[in-house]
Amino acid sequence: MARRVVILGATGSIGVQALDVVGRSDELELVGLAAQGSWERVVEQARATGVRRIALADPAAADDARSAWPEGEVLGGPDGIAALILESDADIVLNAVVGSAGLLPTIVTLGEGIDLALANKESLVAGGELVTALAEATGAQIIPVDSEHAALHQLILAERAHGAGTIERLTITASGGPFRGHTREELGRVTVEQALKHPTWEMGGKITIDSATLMNKGLELIEAHHLFGVPYEQIDVVVHPQSIIHGCVSLCDGAMLAHLGLPDMRVPIAYALHYPERIDVPVARLDLLAAASLTFEAPDLDAFPCLRLARSAAKAGGGAPCVMNAANEIAVRAFLEGAITFTRIPEVIEATLDELGTQPVGEFEQLFTLDHDAREAAARRLAAL
Repeated sequence: MARRVVILGATGSIGVQALDVVGRSDELELVGLAAQGSWERVVEQARATGVRRIALADPAAADDARSAWPEGEVLGGPDGIAALILESDADIVLNAVVGSAGLLPTIVTLGEGIDLALANKESLVAGGELVTALAEATGAQIIPVDSEHAALHQLILAERAHGAGTIERLTITASGGPFRGHTREELGRVTVEQALKHPTWEMGGKITIDSATLMNKGLELIEAHHLFGVPYEQIDVVVHPQSIIHGCVSLCDGAMLAHLGLPDMRVPIAYALHYPERIDVPVARLDLLAAASLTFEAPDLDAFPCLRLARSAAKAGGGAPCVMNAANEIAVRAFLEGAITFTRIPEVIEATLDELGTQPVGEFEQLFTLDHDAREAAARRLAAL
């Protein structure tokens, strides 16, 4: 029997590639699509795939979709996204929503005991232990879709089959983004257009800027901690411009296991949607002779302080990662709109963290309140700039 799949964030880069994976598999059945506001595109996707039910987070966009697509059912607003998850009888939900807006769908999915293919790293950055505890309570699985975490998931799963306690360190790789090697002074002059030209991956605007500031690696550091239960002190970030090695696991006997492959997000998407099985994926195969050389370097935390801020917030714990994530979203949007320079992004984040600090978080409602407060604090900082 085919596994029933709902895709959230269907019009984004991950969503589009997930549709390609689902369309090639007899083992997957698409039963729902959701997007923020791109109603024309998600309606087109629904018609092409035969899906009869979609949801749009923007209520006005949902109204437009209803008028244009009377033969299908359109749900609107955050409640509509939740209803799509709850009422579609899904076996797995792919959450590719951008930013902290993905936290609520993650809560709804795991709360129902539905397996989660997680491409929304902010769910674990902001939600942390609350999200993993919810999954444990309902028995739902979280299968990561990020290429780095998918790599670590496979390596760790294979190693833990031999027993616990053999893993010493995890290594997450980073391409270095479009500004690898730039000084902080040079970064103060970069343009939005330059920042959106990632050397390896094709992604949406927000995650592309996060990759350029290295905040993306900070978010992945926190995500890895919650996914795999490894202390922050045992998780490294290494710049690897070729993006061939996606993750490494260091073992107690001195061995290191690495996951290699050409960069193509259909590989981790297919892994998550079919887990624990593997299927053939029509992607280019890695030729080591053609790759020629693999290089590595330490991240420059002076030029790219976002990674340092993320690690500091992670170690502070409590609500600090939630505050950091919210402030980053506000600062990145301001940069994309041309309101601030590239180097102001970490300044806004640090000022917001200094203002709100950290505090214990025991329930999801506190997270939503803290997220709101952090956005207001970040906006005040932007106004001061």
